[in-house]
Amino acid sequence: MEKRVLTIPLKEQEVRELSAGDTVYLTGHIFTSRDMGHLKLKELAEKGEPLPKDFHGAVIFHAGPVCLKRPDSTWYLNVIGPTTSIRMEPYADMVGKLGVRAVIGKGGMEQGTLIAGEKYGYVYLQAAPGCAADLARFVRRVCSVDWFEMGMPEALWDLEVEEFGPLVVGMDTRQNSIYTKVKTAAQKKLDEIYPGP
Repeated sequence: MEKRVLTIPLKEQEVRELSAGDTVYLTGHIFTSRDMGHLKLKELAEKGEPLPKDFHGAVIFHAGPVCLKRPDSTWYLNVIGPTTSIRMEPYADMVGKLGVRAVIGKGGMEQGTLIAGEKYGYVYLQAAPGCAADLARFVRRVCSVDWFEMGMPEALWDLEVEEFGPLVVGMDTRQNSIYTKVKTAAQKKLDEIYPGP
């Protein structure tokens, strides 16, 4: 297992060199997006309308940060933890078309993401759940927020991070998935304990 510190925007070649199980830390800007944000991105992209950010080489974090507004109107990030990623599975192809190179979340995704990741060159990174306060330590500043009218968790936040992680490559660009391995191993164990007739 290899540890990699990567700078955003990510390059396709370096992303394709990652393998499931590698440990990754990120420095640069990450954008948060959940269900409503993905839907909004899809609608804008389909209409050919401008997006609020440049997603080429970008990282999308499936997260709803809790931010506090300071008296000077700047934002302070209190906590940020991953949300369950499977809800964003229908947008796997769109994410690739936008030029995104990595998606962060928890719980993994399905076949659509494996296929899109191989086709477009992006990986899925697993963030540790239950560590929202710890992950917030690596966010240096909140740069901007778009679509705040959708609510704090659903807004698109631009966060500047430094060595954000550790993150584990859960799904690489060769359709390898740590989640598939876990499911396969669990099913094998169940079959040993409860053999069929």
